Amino acid sequence: MYRTALRNVLAHKGRLLMTALAVMLGTAFVAGTMVFSDTAGQAMRNSYSKSYTDVSVQITDRAAGSHASAREKSEKAPGTLTDATVKELAALPGTAKARGVVAGFTGVADRKGNLIGQAWSARGTNFVPDASGVDPRYPMADGRGPKAAGEIALDQATAKTGGYHVGDTVRIAGNGPAVDAKLTGVFTTDDPEVTSGSSLTLLDTASAQKMLLAPGQYSSIVLTAKAGTSETELLNQATPKLPGGNQFDAETGKQLTDEQTRMIADSTSGMKTMLLVFAGISLFVGIFIIANTFTMLIAQRTKELALLRAVGAGRSQVTKSVLAEALVIGVTASLAGLLAGVGIGAGMQAVIAALNPSMPTGPLVLAPATVVTGLTVGVLVTVLSAVLPAVRASRIAPVAAMSSGDQPATQKSLVIRNVIGSLITGGGIALILGGAAAGKSGREMIEAGAPITMIGIFILLPLLSRPVIALVGPVLGKLFGTPGKLARQNAVRNPRRTAATAAALTIGLTLVSALTVLGASVNDAVGKAVTNSMRADYDVAMATRDQLAPELVTAVAKAPGVTAASAVSNVYWDLDGRTRAIQGFDAASFDQLIAVTMNGGSTQALKQGQILVNDELAASAHLSVGSTLKVTYPDETTGSLTVGGVFQRSEMLSPVVMANADIAKHEPDGSISEILVKGTDGATSGLKQAIKDATGSNPVIEVKSKQDMKDEFSRIITFALNLMYGLLAMSVLVAVLGVINTLAMSVFERKREIGMLRAIGLDRRGIKRMVRLESVVISVFGALIGVGLGCFVAWAANRTLAPDLKGLTTVIPYGQLLLFLALAGLVGMIAALWPARRASRLDILDSIKTD
Repeated sequence: MYRTALRNVLAHKGRLLMTALAVMLGTAFVAGTMVFSDTAGQAMRNSYSKSYTDVSVQITDRAAGSHASAREKSEKAPGTLTDATVKELAALPGTAKARGVVAGFTGVADRKGNLIGQAWSARGTNFVPDASGVDPRYPMADGRGPKAAGEIALDQATAKTGGYHVGDTVRIAGNGPAVDAKLTGVFTTDDPEVTSGSSLTLLDTASAQKMLLAPGQYSSIVLTAKAGTSETELLNQATPKLPGGNQFDAETGKQLTDEQTRMIADSTSGMKTMLLVFAGISLFVGIFIIANTFTMLIAQRTKELALLRAVGAGRSQVTKSVLAEALVIGVTASLAGLLAGVGIGAGMQAVIAALNPSMPTGPLVLAPATVVTGLTVGVLVTVLSAVLPAVRASRIAPVAAMSSGDQPATQKSLVIRNVIGSLITGGGIALILGGAAAGKSGREMIEAGAPITMIGIFILLPLLSRPVIALVGPVLGKLFGTPGKLARQNAVRNPRRTAATAAALTIGLTLVSALTVLGASVNDAVGKAVTNSMRADYDVAMATRDQLAPELVTAVAKAPGVTAASAVSNVYWDLDGRTRAIQGFDAASFDQLIAVTMNGGSTQALKQGQILVNDELAASAHLSVGSTLKVTYPDETTGSLTVGGVFQRSEMLSPVVMANADIAKHEPDGSISEILVKGTDGATSGLKQAIKDATGSNPVIEVKSKQDMKDEFSRIITFALNLMYGLLAMSVLVAVLGVINTLAMSVFERKREIGMLRAIGLDRRGIKRMVRLESVVISVFGALIGVGLGCFVAWAANRTLAPDLKGLTTVIPYGQLLLFLALAGLVGMIAALWPARRASRLDILDSIKTD
């Protein structure tokens, strides 16, 4: 029986080719993902292992500098890292060397005034020379390090990108106005952040403190241990010497390295998981192709299997022979997929390197786990997909099989299938509806209900195929005549086969449609939030989302054409025993810049030292106009705040709003996240330029109108959707292989029928059109079901997101969805090219006499 199985594989290798390709592609995607993730992770670990080679202990002030969050600023203790701290730590018995480090955001403009690199990766730090005037961390390739105010040094890559040489004037920027500095040196470094694309600017210590932190303050202190002193011993010596406050982290070099390794592992793990999910989708699509292929092969070999049964083969032997065929295909295709996966991993690495040349790279890593996983997944998917067709083959009665070459499904089996499918679909829909009704807490129900509903729909596809495809019957007949009528009849002749072929496209279109509807809905909600809540013409903020310097508020307010401006400050205070986010605005210009719907009270209460709260906080804390809240300020004093108004929740506002002047009384250095600006003549290019000039033409400060803000978010949504579409392309490709495979084998099955059609006058062109139209009908049927299911799931998901995103409603992008259906039809047309050509070239007489 096993020799028979092997001969069957060799005899039908052409018909099994598409099945093998589907398995190979799915396995290749899995293996390629693992190879790429392992390679990237190893390269990053090798690169970042150099970060802490000279660090025995590092003490970091989390609340220091522009990188600190508003919460950390509010909770900041009075202790800071100063020169006195450095001297005290340097005097420890185990310290060989102590170095104060100043670090913060520093952008560098090119000669056109544009930022070099990305804002989030632009850094500045202090140059700390030794007695010889050299800082070992930053060896100079040209010139010298900065010694005084107005001097800087740049890393080689940044200097080259900006076209700068020693002696040139370079414009740099922190969170305040941009300033000009003289380039005194260009240095090299193995700092992994710099080698991976970040820009690094060196300043003398005093200038770095003034620009990035505060005079005399350090963001961290690095200690190097003496010979014979362990990192742990030095850490124990240093900890008691730290200033008062709980904002300090003291860690050994090993702890920092381990944390860095863990972060790299987490980042690559998340990427690997996402890619493996899409690889799993491709394999899931492949299941339908494999099962469909074996079902059709068994139907074509009915008499052969019946003869084996008649000469003594038992049911288990027939089942095992079919599974043996699947095993041979699975092993062969999985081995090929593993090799292709190595190529895919190398290709992904090359693409990343091309997009980001400074990304760490290294030799390909083919871990044993990748080999085992790739082969196991490919073989299991193939064999398990063939189980049901194998069992069906074993149940064919020998006499009945030899009497007919076609064994249609019994009415009983179809009824059972439809009942099971209805129950599963009903259960899945019930979960989705229950999740939608539950709101925010119903997300898990939808996550469980969506795949259950999809499985139920797959089971019901044969039942759905006849009525859905029947709708296009008259259209096909009128537009394409006899070939159109025949295509419709062929599509519904075997509903099981049609369903299995269409299911592959249904999966992809369900996911694509759901993502598209979700993206359009969220994009619409954000657009409405910006439009409805913001009266200001421009929003001024750092590209890094760091805090702005207070002096910028005054400079922007004095810009020509500005009629109103307000800093938006953020603090965290204790209100009635609970820490809450508070947003501050200029009370006099609040109504000119922000649009709120008041449920009670008035925005004028801000001018009277009172606060505004949103309706959700008012309901949960039982607040109303006139209510008071006990407040504990950051300076440890206490008091009370009076509610002067209740407004409807807005995505742009914190739950508590108060006047900046009142915040400054207790927290004068509160974080300023943005500046809202209203112009005399609205949002004009002249006003935008005037604001930009007021910031000192700072390349890292963005001046955005309402439309700019909406467009930026739309670009983010579009990028995310395009990424998802790209990852789903593999499953669509596998689905195309399934359509080609089904049509090719269907043509082989219908050789006699096609020969008869040719004999009675249907020409080759008509045969091609018939096969192509059949493919298009099946493809559009699968896509139509997928689009409908995707929209339903997206609607339910939106109901769970609505509590977090006010104004979120389900937006159906009809144009895009119709495009998806059209593309599905095009996919069907392309998939049918080879089978249609093959069908049209069949010899008439040879086809008619086919047994």
